Amino acid sequence: MRSLNQSSISEFLLLGLSRQPHQQQLLFLFFLTMYLATVLGNLLIILAISTDSRLHTPMYFFLSNLSFMDICFSSTTVPKVLANHLLGSQTISFSGCLMQIYFLCVFAEMDNFLLAVMAYDRFVAICHPLHYTAKMTPQLCVLLVAVSWVVANLNALLHTLLMARLSFCADNVIPHFFCDVTPLLRLSCSDTYLNEMMILFEAGLIVIAPFICILVSYMFIVCAVLRISSRRRRWKAFSTCGSHLAVVFLFYGTIISLYFNPISSHSAEKDTAVAMMYTVVTPMLNPFIYSLRNKDMKGALGKVITIKFLSI
Repeated sequence: MRSLNQSSISEFLLLGLSRQPHQQQLLFLFFLTMYLATVLGNLLIILAISTDSRLHTPMYFFLSNLSFMDICFSSTTVPKVLANHLLGSQTISFSGCLMQIYFLCVFAEMDNFLLAVMAYDRFVAICHPLHYTAKMTPQLCVLLVAVSWVVANLNALLHTLLMARLSFCADNVIPHFFCDVTPLLRLSCSDTYLNEMMILFEAGLIVIAPFICILVSYMFIVCAVLRISSRRRRWKAFSTCGSHLAVVFLFYGTIISLYFNPISSHSAEKDTAVAMMYTVVTPMLNPFIYSLRNKDMKGALGKVITIKFLSI
């Protein structure tokens, strides 16, 4: 028996989204298209921000970090799905499964913290515009991202170690397309009470606290915007914040519905569909949400794409 993990299982089987061959082909194309769009779209955001001096502001600094996290987040799951399809394999080792859980936790929590930091940035910019440059200094921006990295990694390590202590006796089939906490807890033949409590309380605090900060920030923002007399300036302020709110509700809606319910109330089909939304769809949509209604971003993206075409 192993001291850390008493399981006799050395690998798991990922069932994916479908077992029908024709559906698997369509899903492979779907995942490949979504992944390429995610990587390309977010890389363009990062390139546009890094090459345009007008975008060297705190808001775009946080946005470039969010784009990087979205690439990493999607890369934690989708390449394995594509590789399994091409190789005709559904297996993932126990250590590989734990690594996937660890990096999923890190990048999901980084998204969570960055969305909260971006809400605070908009709050300062709209509610205290005269003090914006004094408050949102480069040092503070770097510190906020660095602290987010530390907390996200410590929390991910905690949940990974808690998962590693569980026993998996017989059933090694995961009805999912990646190793997620919820289906693994259902497979375990040991007591998962501590894991479930840590998800509900400790992880819940890490997710809910930033979400509340976002809501409070936007309550103040809305009050400040409604006091603006100019309709044009009011619309500009709302459109700037609208894209951020769309991403917030997409991300938190799926996370809360997936992880903050009792394990017994989950179904494999629902969990897989919701997980696909926040691991595959949301990272792909973020570049479009943040750029389509942003003139500065559209201008910077246009320059990047033009330079690339002219250099070919």
